[in-house]
Amino acid sequence: MTVEQAPPDAAATRPGPRAAPDAPDAVQTLARWTLRPGVAVTELPDGVHLRGWITGVTLEGGPGLRVLWSRLAETLTAGSALAADRSERLARSAPAGSPVRAALLTVISRLHEHHLLVERADLLAEQPDGTAGKTSGPWLGAVADRPATAAAALGRSRARVIAADPEGPLARSAARALERAGLRAEVVAGAASADGRVLLTATGGGAPSPALPDRPERGRGEPAVAVGPPQDRGEPAVAVGLRSGIGFVTPVGSVAQARSDADALAGRLHGREAPGPPEQAGLPALLASSAAHRLVCAVAGLRDPSAEADDARLVPGVPTVLVAEREPLRGEYRNWAGPALVDADRARPAPAVRTLTEALARIPVLTDRLVGVLDAPDPGTLPQLPAALVRCEVADGVLLAGSARADLARLEAVCRAAELRLGEAGEGRPVVGAGPEHARGRALRRTAVGRDAVPVSWSPRPGRCPQALHWWAVLVRRLGVDADIAVARLGASVFRARVRERTAGHLLGTAVEASADDAVAYAALSAAVGARAAVELPGVRHLVTPCGASAVLARGADTAPWEDAGWTTAWLAASAEREPELQQALTARAAPAGHAPRPWEPSADAPADVHALWSALQQCGFSVLSAPPGPAEHRGATGGLR
Repeated sequence: MTVEQAPPDAAATRPGPRAAPDAPDAVQTLARWTLRPGVAVTELPDGVHLRGWITGVTLEGGPGLRVLWSRLAETLTAGSALAADRSERLARSAPAGSPVRAALLTVISRLHEHHLLVERADLLAEQPDGTAGKTSGPWLGAVADRPATAAAALGRSRARVIAADPEGPLARSAARALERAGLRAEVVAGAASADGRVLLTATGGGAPSPALPDRPERGRGEPAVAVGPPQDRGEPAVAVGLRSGIGFVTPVGSVAQARSDADALAGRLHGREAPGPPEQAGLPALLASSAAHRLVCAVAGLRDPSAEADDARLVPGVPTVLVAEREPLRGEYRNWAGPALVDADRARPAPAVRTLTEALARIPVLTDRLVGVLDAPDPGTLPQLPAALVRCEVADGVLLAGSARADLARLEAVCRAAELRLGEAGEGRPVVGAGPEHARGRALRRTAVGRDAVPVSWSPRPGRCPQALHWWAVLVRRLGVDADIAVARLGASVFRARVRERTAGHLLGTAVEASADDAVAYAALSAAVGARAAVELPGVRHLVTPCGASAVLARGADTAPWEDAGWTTAWLAASAEREPELQQALTARAAPAGHAPRPWEPSADAPADVHALWSALQQCGFSVLSAPPGPAEHRGATGGLR
């Protein structure tokens, strides 16, 4: 029998059955289970396809599978009175150990894996007054792990819609949506918040609100981000706002958290407001119904609607907001790293970034065009050969970053842009990295000084590291730069390379790495990036060139069989193996002078946008360290990091 799953990852995102039957008893206890409401069944020539709320499975195995499914469906679709008898008959017709019994067990297991079965006792239960079960039962049966428990929570709860204008479209639409979902609601006149925002709250449910996934403890020296003492969520609340063609729905949280998120979101979206005709009728309805949906799911103990979207762009563990726009009319969930963390589940430390994939997934959170804190680095029309280039806007101009690949250039750009913004706080020299190891590598390289330097002979002869030979050839042959290279050993496992213009002696690129070849490769790559920047964006305010610190994020990345040390992925993996020894040696050199990196955070009187950026970095698993100014040679003529 062939089993084809659709979508492939849906089962992993849905909770499994509450008490999945043991394999030997699955047929005998089949009467306890029934197909979820709304499951569609399509017979195929050699099997059957089943599709639920967001999961589906295709079972194929020849004409016999259709017969097997018909016998199984007789029990799953029968009423409670007949299900037990049909389950017993099915068990007798398929003795234990027989191929038919094995096939039945496989099919039943697949149905449980894809959340297509629900216990009859859960599905048929009603509230004492009969209202909640009848109103919300069908859709809860399709989506809830325990429909009866969810319906009971809705039946016990009462919702309030707090609005300055109870007759406004947001308030009226929210109340109607709550009532339709089985949660009784009243509209209360009150100053919920500024700018006509509406606050939805619920009381008396008793069902736990779905929390963010558990986050492991942060390492020493990496504090949690919070504004005031963390609070338990308590009764759930959601805020919804709409102004000038753009609106939002906050994540579920306490009343204080919802208000704080609403204030911050209104500030972020203020610049996106568009003058125009009166609001479309559909926009208030879209926002209000989405807010009601989030609140109902929280009360009933269901997953947040943003999780149902199965959007790979959303980072697990980071809250989401719904942002809706008028032209064109649309709503989209976006990750939200808000500046105020009031609730305990929001203030929990985020897991540190460990891989390049994780770092790249979190960059869009920081650079979201509507709710982010940084401008997104973009290659635009910049050339991507021989080195990849990206640019972004910063406070005082344009930042240009380059590296061997565009994804690495984007990471360099985001880290440097964040450093420039944080540096406005004026305390220390912040160094940003995607996780503690990456940040420490970036910081330590900036503290490296040339004391006790021992010259090392290096020439581009056969047998050298392919990447060092490649980037040196790119610089002097392809780009035609008349350059010279000088390599020195600064200590055990610490090498410095400097690329200078041969005639005038100007410093074109420098690098500190764990091997002479790595140092030459990064110094030559940096010089190549600078040469291309001078052509593409002359006079750019900030030029960011690469270093080997990002190699630690590529550790463990899969490489194709044909990828040798000449490929970037394999080169990064090899460099990552040398990184711990390099960092240990650089730490030993920096510690006596008090230059060892340490955690950095803004002072209490730092600008609000600095605090917001620092908070967002922490929530995304980035690390911020403080390091003293490095040697002057690390600053290029353009003012960018060299």
